[in-house]
Amino acid sequence: VIDPRRTRTARLADRHVAIRPGADALLLAAMAQVLFAEQLVKPGALTGQLEGLDELGTALADFTPDAVAAACDVDAATITALARELAAAPTAAVYGRIGSCTVEHGTLASWLVDVLNILTGNLDRPGGALFPLSATARAPRPAAPGQGSTPGKGFALGRWASRVSGHPEAKGELPVAALAEEIETPGEGRIRALIVLAANPVLSAPDGDRLDAALAGHLDFMVSVDPYLNETSRHADVVLPPPPPSQSAHFDFAFNSFAVHNQVRYTPAPVPLEEGRMDESEIHARLVLAVSGMHGAPPSAVDDLAISTTLGKAGAPPEAAAGLTGGSGPERRLDLMLRLGPYGLTLEELLAHPHGIDLGPLKPRLPEVLRTRSGRIELLPAPVAADLPRLRRALEGRPAPLVLVGRRHLRSNNSWMHNVGSLGGGSNVCTLQIHPDDAARLGLKDGTTVRIESAGGGIEAPAEITDTVRSGVVSLPHGWGHSRPGTRMSVAAATPGANVNQLLDGTLLDPLSGTAVLNAIPVTVTPCG
Repeated sequence: VIDPRRTRTARLADRHVAIRPGADALLLAAMAQVLFAEQLVKPGALTGQLEGLDELGTALADFTPDAVAAACDVDAATITALARELAAAPTAAVYGRIGSCTVEHGTLASWLVDVLNILTGNLDRPGGALFPLSATARAPRPAAPGQGSTPGKGFALGRWASRVSGHPEAKGELPVAALAEEIETPGEGRIRALIVLAANPVLSAPDGDRLDAALAGHLDFMVSVDPYLNETSRHADVVLPPPPPSQSAHFDFAFNSFAVHNQVRYTPAPVPLEEGRMDESEIHARLVLAVSGMHGAPPSAVDDLAISTTLGKAGAPPEAAAGLTGGSGPERRLDLMLRLGPYGLTLEELLAHPHGIDLGPLKPRLPEVLRTRSGRIELLPAPVAADLPRLRRALEGRPAPLVLVGRRHLRSNNSWMHNVGSLGGGSNVCTLQIHPDDAARLGLKDGTTVRIESAGGGIEAPAEITDTVRSGVVSLPHGWGHSRPGTRMSVAAATPGANVNQLLDGTLLDPLSGTAVLNAIPVTVTPCG
C-alpha cells in the first residue's frame, strides 16, 4: 500500500510505503520507466491493441527512480523493487482512488495506474484489473468488418470554457470551484438559479465561505431536494424533502459498474408512501417539467421521454417498449434498460429474486469497452502528453515542511451522516492527526486545540497525536463544520468539527480534470491560546 497514512488497508499489507502526499504520479511514472529501461514491458494479450507504446517510453524516460526519489521521499531502490515485483507477479493489479486523484497531478496519477496495468499485462485479465458488466449496460457493440473493435467517439476536453475564469469543460462539466464566481460575477450567462440534489457544497466545495455568500446574496432562485435544512439548503427558496430510504425503491446503477463480481438486485420500497406524498423520482420529474415550461404535463411525460431516448440510443424500435412492467415510471424505465442490456433480463425476474441474481465473475471485455476514435488503447493521449512537462517541474520544487491530507470515516458518508446520533462518537470525530515528532517540534499535546492555516484560510481543531500519519503530514476529515446559523441539524451542531475546505481558495486545480486539489496542501499548525 502506497499511502502517507497507515490506513486499515495498509495495516493488512505486506509492505506500506509512506509516500510524500501529492507525489503519486511521480512514483508511478518512475515505476513505468523501470519497466521500459529493464525491458520488463509485457502487455501480453493487449499487445496488438496498443497505440503509442514507443512514444510512451520516450515520454517517461526522464522519470527515473533516482530523479523522483527526493520528491516522493521514497528511496530509488524501493521504487525499482516495486516495479520489478509488479512485473514478476503472476497476477497483480495497481489500484488508485480518491487520495491519488485529488492532488495537483491527479489525472496523470489515474492515467499511470492504467499504464502500469497495461504494461505488465494485468489489464483485462483474471487476477488483474477487469471491467464489470452491469445488467443495465449497453449491449456489446459488434466490431466493424475486418477490425477487432469499433471506433468510438473519443474523448475531447475543452470544447467550451467557463464564463469567468475560462476553465475548460471535461465531459460536459465544469469545476465546482468555479461555481461561486459564476453566480456572483455580473454579465450575460451568470448563474441566476440553482437546483441542488442531496448535496452540501457549502461544506464540500473549496472556499465554502465565498460560495455561502454567493448563495445568500446573488441567486434569484434556489431549490434543494434534501431531507435536511443544512448549510446549503438553508439558502433555498424551496426545500423538497424526499421520502426516507425505507419508503424508496433501490437499484444501484453506480456501484454495479464498479463491482468485483457481476450481480444485479432490485429492492422495492419496503414501506408505502403516505397518500399524496411524492417519491424522489416524481420530485425530479416535476422539476424537469417546471424548468422546461411544461407545468401542466404529468410526471409520466418525463418517463415517456426517457424511454424514447433510451430506445433511440440503443437503436431499438419503439415496439421494444411494448409490455414493460412496473408500477411506476422509473420501474418501467428500469425494465426497458434491463431488457436492452447484455443479459436480456426483465424487472419481473428481479422481483422474483429479491436477494439478487448472480451474473457470474468478471471476464475480459477488451476491445469491446473501448471508446477511442482509433478503436485501440491509446497509451499517450495528447492532453496527457501536454501535461507531462508540468509533472517534470514538480521535481524542481521544494517540499513544504508540513502538508495536509484528508481522511474519511466509515460512519460518516461525507457530510451526510453527522446528524444521525447512533453514528456519532467513537472514531467518528473531527481531529487533526499529527505525527509525534511534529507534535513535539510544535509543542503540542494530545487534545490541544490548534490553528491550521494555509494560503486559503484558517480553521481550528483538536490535535490527535498518532504515528498512523507520517512525519511532515497532518490529516483532517472532510464534510465537517456544522456551525453556521440557520440550519436544523441539532445532532451535527453538537459536535460541529472544522470545515477543511475553508483552507482551500479554489484556485488550485488539476488542469486536465478541473478537480480541486484537496490533498498535499501546505499548512502551518500552531497551538491556540
